[in-house]
Amino acid sequence: MRVTFFSAKPYDKKFFSDLNTKYQFELDFFETHLGPHIVNAVKENTFCVCVFVNDKLTNEVITILASKGVKLIALRCAGFNNVDLESAKRNNIKVCRVPAYSPEAVAEHAVAMLLTLNRKTHKAYNRVREQNFSLDGLLGFNLHGKTIGVIGTGKIGKAFIKIMLGFGCRVLAYDKFPDANFTAPNFFYVDFEELLRESDVISLHCPLTPENHYMINEAVLSRMKPGIMIINTSRGGLINTDDMIRGLKSGKVAYFGLDVYEQEEKLFFRDLSATIIEDDRIQRLMSFPNVLVTGHQAFFTTEALTEIATVTLNSIALVSAGKADQVADGVMLA
Repeated sequence: MRVTFFSAKPYDKKFFSDLNTKYQFELDFFETHLGPHIVNAVKENTFCVCVFVNDKLTNEVITILASKGVKLIALRCAGFNNVDLESAKRNNIKVCRVPAYSPEAVAEHAVAMLLTLNRKTHKAYNRVREQNFSLDGLLGFNLHGKTIGVIGTGKIGKAFIKIMLGFGCRVLAYDKFPDANFTAPNFFYVDFEELLRESDVISLHCPLTPENHYMINEAVLSRMKPGIMIINTSRGGLINTDDMIRGLKSGKVAYFGLDVYEQEEKLFFRDLSATIIEDDRIQRLMSFPNVLVTGHQAFFTTEALTEIATVTLNSIALVSAGKADQVADGVMLA
């Protein structure tokens, strides 16, 4: 049974091929992202296409996949805003994802970005390599006692909250669907406005939906504390980049860490070191000394990649056996 991968990198090939010894699927790997330009490369009677965050599963693409006999779209990630679920249903194609491959991996990366921006360890590392041991410009602040705002309290958000509580922080959280069973000293669910007003640091841990697109915009930034730190390891479209740039220029935003970017499909997961990047927004962001950009690597741990491959292959096996109702860890979306 054939499974065709898009946006496949060497680590995808290694982890999926190693774990495929149990299933013996026929695996095809394409490095390019899936879109109208490449969809016809999918062979006839392919059972499943396995895709990642920057693949575009539009109605056009899904209709062509259906004509080739594809029965399943397997997302090897948690987000699914890049898939037209209604089109999948119309074309009788099932959709599954990996909702919680390693909450700790993403949460820990968010904390790493927070600490790096605060204590400027990236600047210190470069400075001492040039035998410059001056501390000028490296001043940070104690996290202990600060108020951390967390938007989204799914598994990743909860993992992040637990780490922040361990630092001795007060944690405020906002979620449309609060988890009444999640309680801890110094942790409080609050409304969105109170979180904006009280937080010293805000970290985003929610999926991208039509309702929260550009959740962080100029009006919202204006209601935050001056000198706010914002960390985004969720989806780039949660933040209006132009408004964020204005916030950085004005000094309203003192620190910004992003592992995701709304136009990342043209940049991330590629070596562009010998290329002129035409995206003026990302170039402007990287020009700020108080901005830290990583290339969608928060998920990138051995444990997470193992879990992604394990859950995805198991979901494919269950669906192919007519047991889609038994898919547990790999949540079925359509």
